[in-house]
Amino acid sequence: GLGVRALSSNVADAVLAARWLGRVAYDDAYALQKALFSRSEGNHLLLLEHPHVYTLGVRADASNILIDPATVGAQVTKTDRGGDVTYHGPGQLVAYPVLNVAGKGGPANRGGGMADTVAYVTRVEEAIIATLADVGLPGADRLKGYPGVWLDVESENPRKIAQIGVRLSRGRSMHGLAINVDPDMSFFEHIVPCGITDKAVTSLRNEGCGASMAEVVDHLVDHLAQRLVGDEETPAVIDRADVVWRHQTSDLAPFSRGEGPGEVPGRGAGAKNDSATPVRLRGRLDEAGVGDGMAIDVRKPEWMRARLDIGDDYLRLKRTMRDLDLVTVCEEAGCPNIFECWSDGTATFMINGERCTRACGFCLVDTRKPEPLTADEGERVAEAVAQMGLSFAVVTAVARDDLDDGGAQGFADTIAAIRSRTPEVQVEVLIPDCKGDAKSLDIIFDAAPDVLNHNIETCARLQRAVRPSASYARSLAVLARAKDAGLVTKSSIIVGMGEEAAEVEQTLADLAAIDVDIVTIGQYLRPTTNHLPVERWWEPEQFTAWKAAGEAAGIGHVEASPLTRSSYHARQAAKSAATPVALTAKPKER
Repeated sequence: GLGVRALSSNVADAVLAARWLGRVAYDDAYALQKALFSRSEGNHLLLLEHPHVYTLGVRADASNILIDPATVGAQVTKTDRGGDVTYHGPGQLVAYPVLNVAGKGGPANRGGGMADTVAYVTRVEEAIIATLADVGLPGADRLKGYPGVWLDVESENPRKIAQIGVRLSRGRSMHGLAINVDPDMSFFEHIVPCGITDKAVTSLRNEGCGASMAEVVDHLVDHLAQRLVGDEETPAVIDRADVVWRHQTSDLAPFSRGEGPGEVPGRGAGAKNDSATPVRLRGRLDEAGVGDGMAIDVRKPEWMRARLDIGDDYLRLKRTMRDLDLVTVCEEAGCPNIFECWSDGTATFMINGERCTRACGFCLVDTRKPEPLTADEGERVAEAVAQMGLSFAVVTAVARDDLDDGGAQGFADTIAAIRSRTPEVQVEVLIPDCKGDAKSLDIIFDAAPDVLNHNIETCARLQRAVRPSASYARSLAVLARAKDAGLVTKSSIIVGMGEEAAEVEQTLADLAAIDVDIVTIGQYLRPTTNHLPVERWWEPEQFTAWKAAGEAAGIGHVEASPLTRSSYHARQAAKSAATPVALTAKPKER
């Protein structure tokens, strides 16, 4: 957490950043773990559920998967943890402690040797056993010769209720544990769990314990913090942030659910003229603990008033965009800085069409069914960059979940076209998550943009209300993967939608932990009555405080002000955040 830097070294070592992340794809969670393992010096605890997946440890026997996993809708993936095959899925609590084990692992204090590994696993087992007792399932214990946590170990029918598979290296931990709260137990019937043929697997629900996932999470966080981070002299300080939803199909935008075209937010025939928040959106806000906010006609404070300046440069740029049949996010998203940026001769180009397959609660972009891609779009962007005389071009896109690659090839083609036409121009791309698909993301990474921007948008708690088709963990994973590819990384936070100041600091801490180079923070403006209400106007002094906090946490450059948007002062931010070598570095070969 951000407070670590103001504390003594002992207390700093005892801070645990615990994050409940909801439903997270296995590959996303692994990418995030890797980044925290290699780039952060802090202690992190990722708590989540996975979609159905069978994982194979380094010594796993693949024949222990008894069926074709695709027939039951499960993924298979190999991992670098110990152990054999196991199952993860909805209803199972997975916890990944990524933290410093040196000094907590045993007398050898090597932070990774066999003695440390055994001592570390023992502490994890103790935390699970204590958690189960707290939620009404006493009697859990170890079973000699079998890792994990078991019930009725002295009986003829011991049953495994929690799995453990860890990796310790260079004094830090990865992977972790899984507790069967209330998963679909039939998925265990399709494997030989952990390679054990003669022992049963069970869950809290099967054992008659009705504890909720939230209750188990709360107790497990406390017990892991106590045993893995804190001690009697320096009790653990827990920095918590929670996603408060499970990602379900009903959370997706209508197009993404397969329901066909919708109406443009605020412009369609069904748009209301009053300031009432739509029912579905109101429900998500209630779940996140956000009130009614301000009416749409509430007068903005003076610091939120952008100066109207329609000068010759602005009009020239507008004509260029129209002549080349291009779209800018400046216009589509109603950016308040459009006059300043266009008068300065800069703009953010939006490719892959102007219709988005998602319906984020803050965004004005059209969400009707997308039209086919235009083959020469990248060339037209390159021509505009040349005509404008830019030295730094920003390219973004709508989300295109209807495309196999999520629109990734459009970014690669546009980067290549700009560099072919004007090789001296640096290119920043602001990308969607491409549904976390590694091959799609690699298409963009291999094109070697000078800055890779992906917006996390808001704090963990507000994710579902703000962008129901996206994921806090996935956004962190996309940025982590980009950093691993050798790119300068950037993200953005929008405030004023119901977050607390401390939650913005937590989000900055999470971005800093995966070594993001640039962050922008700006005030939300409600585009229409169909969008999220403004919950509050943050004063300029608070943006100054967030800038200081983010840069103190290790982020190279934080651009923060009420009117800041993701691409605002993009060239200056890139120059400030990175050394010339880093800014022009190309990704490592993969």
